Amino acid sequence: MSFNLQVTIDSDSGFCFGVVYAIDMAEDILDNEGYLYCLGDIVHNDEEVLRLTAKGLRIISHEELKDLKNEKVLIRAHGEAPETYKLALKNNITLIDASCPVVLKLQNRIKTSYDAKEKILIFGKHGHAEVIGLSGQTNNEALVFKDIAELEDVELPHKFTLYSQTTKSTDKFYQIKDELISRGHDVKANDTICRQVSNRYDELHKFVKEFDKIVFVSGLKSSNGKVLFDVCKQYNPNTYFVTNENDLDISMFNANDKIGICGATSTPMWLMQKIKAVLETF
Repeated sequence: MSFNLQVTIDSDSGFCFGVVYAIDMAEDILDNEGYLYCLGDIVHNDEEVLRLTAKGLRIISHEELKDLKNEKVLIRAHGEAPETYKLALKNNITLIDASCPVVLKLQNRIKTSYDAKEKILIFGKHGHAEVIGLSGQTNNEALVFKDIAELEDVELPHKFTLYSQTTKSTDKFYQIKDELISRGHDVKANDTICRQVSNRYDELHKFVKEFDKIVFVSGLKSSNGKVLFDVCKQYNPNTYFVTNENDLDISMFNANDKIGICGATSTPMWLMQKIKAVLETF
């Protein structure tokens, strides 16, 4: 029996410009030189990482970077802490810096705040590549927190400057700011959330309502993937999270369902197209 699914890919989904920039730079070098080192996963999507490692991309950790000398190393869109640049100089490493301009601007703002002796709080995911780079601007003195609950038992300074990882929810950022002000703190808030990510919320509200089911495609490590999946689920409860076509199951769908496919800013369009092709065989 054919399920005759009507499948549409969200035209606003796919890589953000920061990821496009990093991958374009990597592919140019891979085409010319056959290999390139990259510090950490170039994008938080395992399928895209596999595609690029097959072309010669060599993913290395910060530990491995210490032993690397006289090579080219790509810095991905998430950016890096100052220590990485110092180490590169010491080891004669040529950095191919594909840090996203939005992240670089945020790093500079945090460094300026830190140099001005401001106390700094960063709303972000612990251990996330971007957050490590941001915290590095403050000599790792900034207080990083993933949600307001984490601040319950923390002795906060009366006055501080609040920043956010670029892929966090705008609504949540402003809720946190208002809550901290209502607790009597003097908060200087800097909304540094990337509009390419936050604009997706509004676009997704409209997109997901038009379908019986939504297939949301994202890597498990993607921060904005988690945020955008929650948006989809809020406006269309029949939303399924998949990392690739193997996560699809016929039992998710009914005959003649209208299905929308969308994804994170780190989800490649080719992967969404692959999923569309598989759904159309059901």
